[in-house]
Order: sequence, then C-alpha cells, then structure tokens
Amino acid sequence: MYYAAPVAMLIDELAKLPGIGPKSAQRLAFYLLKVSPGEAGRLVNAIVDVKEKIGFCGVCFNITEGDVCELCQDFNRDDSLLCVVEEPRDIIALEKAGNFKGRYHVLGGAISPIEGIGPGDLKIKELLNRLKDGKIKEIVIATNPNIEGEATAMYIAKLVKPLEIRVTRIASGLPVGGDLEYADEVTLGKALEGRREM
Repeated sequence: MYYAAPVAMLIDELAKLPGIGPKSAQRLAFYLLKVSPGEAGRLVNAIVDVKEKIGFCGVCFNITEGDVCELCQDFNRDDSLLCVVEEPRDIIALEKAGNFKGRYHVLGGAISPIEGIGPGDLKIKELLNRLKDGKIKEIVIATNPNIEGEATAMYIAKLVKPLEIRVTRIASGLPVGGDLEYADEVTLGKALEGRREM
C-alpha cells in the first residue's frame, strides 16, 4: 500500500472517470490534496448538485433541471425536423454550430454488441412513439461516424422508412482548415460521398 487508504480510494474513484487513467487519477488526487478545503467543498457541492438537480427531459431525453428541457419548450423551433443524437453532449455541439433549428432526440448511446448494448437499451421505442403524431417530416440521424454510430443509423433508418418520413444522415469528412495529405482514407471517402453541388 503506497498511499493512505483515503488517498488510494480517491485515486480508484477518479480512475473510473472516462478518459482518466491511473496516472491522471493520481495527479488529480494530489492536486485535490493541495487545494483549500473551500475549493474542495465547492467541487463536492457541484457534483452533489448535479446528481440531485439534473435529470433527463421527458420528451427528448436531453439533460434538464426540470421535467422538460429548454429546447423542447422553445416554440420557435421547427416541429417537422428531428435530429437523433447519441448523447446530450452531441446536442451542445450541434447548437454551437447554430445551423439546426429543429427538435432533438437523445438515444442514450449507440448499438454495440461488443459492449452488450442492443436496440432495447436505447431510446428507440420512445423515438418511434414521437413519430406517431405525424408532425415530423424529416429525421436527421447525427450519430457518430464510427461502426456503432453507423449501425445505429442504419437500424433507425430501416425502422423509420416504412413510416414515409424522410431520413437523412449528417455528412462526415474533412474539417475546415484540414489538409488532404493528412486525412486518412476513410475520412476522404466520406468527404467524397457527402459532396454537394456548388
């Protein structure tokens, strides 16, 4: 045992966070040991606050402080357009881009047989229920451009097509300012597939 039990436990808990390995967890733990009790208390209070006050929207499953999120309450949004994303953080990225003015639906992940996540583990049934009222004319599938995201997109498209709702997929490809010589083959292929008329 290299550390006192409370420090070891803190390192173990920090290492469970996504993107934090054992070395990063150790650095964070030692940083937290140096901060004032007031700073540490604010961090603890912020974590407790989030766990107690934040839940999921009853309509789109975005994070919210109330029963329904602000985006679902916004009457200026286009009710005929629905963007399907994997996680709430994807909504933030799309909103920062400022181009999408429709509604959202958060799946809560992507289909991944390796991780034991199937369609029943996602908010797909809830998505289909949202389509029943006939308001939605187009679904934009904005899942991640990886194997799981593509599988999820294809699964949803297959379910929605018979409902005579237009299903589109966001294009993926080169970032603005990127050089062709540094792009991998898959990215270049997707950029060519997603090309549009000028």
